[in-house]
Amino acid sequence: MSKLSNSWNMMKASATVLKLDPELLIFPLLSGIATVLVTATFVVPFAFIGEGFGALENLGENVGYLGYAVGFLYYLVLYSLIFFFNTALVATTMIRLDGGDPTVSDGLNLAFKKLGTVLEYAAIAATVGMLLRALEERAGFIGRIIIGLIGLSWTLATFLTVPVLVTKDVSAIDAVKESASVFKRTWGEQVVANAGIGFATFMIFLLMGLVAVPLIILTASISEVLVIPLILSFAGGFLLLILVSSALKGIYSAALYRYATTGDAGEHFSAQMMEEAFREKRRRW
Repeated sequence: MSKLSNSWNMMKASATVLKLDPELLIFPLLSGIATVLVTATFVVPFAFIGEGFGALENLGENVGYLGYAVGFLYYLVLYSLIFFFNTALVATTMIRLDGGDPTVSDGLNLAFKKLGTVLEYAAIAATVGMLLRALEERAGFIGRIIIGLIGLSWTLATFLTVPVLVTKDVSAIDAVKESASVFKRTWGEQVVANAGIGFATFMIFLLMGLVAVPLIILTASISEVLVIPLILSFAGGFLLLILVSSALKGIYSAALYRYATTGDAGEHFSAQMMEEAFREKRRRW
């Protein structure tokens, strides 16, 4: 079975879990709301001095070390909230994979128990983010490409950090190390699956856009009263698609790590599927 085919099957299995627990969508929704609020909190003050989003993008150039401090604080708060709700999502998924019937409160309760480690992980991620941003601001074209690849590698290597935090009482640094270790064994599966979910989301976005634009124009020519409800309907569809994509990634990461540690990813993920994900790469001589 090819990596692409196996990753597609794992995404379908993740979708099955989401159908059983649609309340999982609440966590990416709360994460999205928190992201908007935090970003607005940092952007609005700069808007009054005419900087807006550009201030956050080029804090180091604008106000030196103070800018980096503000940037670090922004990343720290943002990542803390994102990781908190991701932890709740993965925790809830783990309960389902264990055969339970989880609730939203179950996920939130475990996330609160892991809050200290979540904040520690957020501090690490914020530090890495600021270092990469600082290097990118000073690098040339080729340097920015290299830094971008480093950032991508960091994202992939830490993909399973949250599942580690959920299932083990370890420090954030140890969780990152274990995530990277599992990544070495499943790098192809993670890359293909993440790209697959992203590509599927993009294609659905594109199709919805191709339908929405002419339909809105046509509706506007007939009745302006119906345009606003139609726009809101499509906006709701786009939002739902984003939430589903985010939830699927969380479910997928939970199943992948559960199999890595227990040898069983749950009834919705077949043994053959998971064995393919962890199949060692053959050496070429």
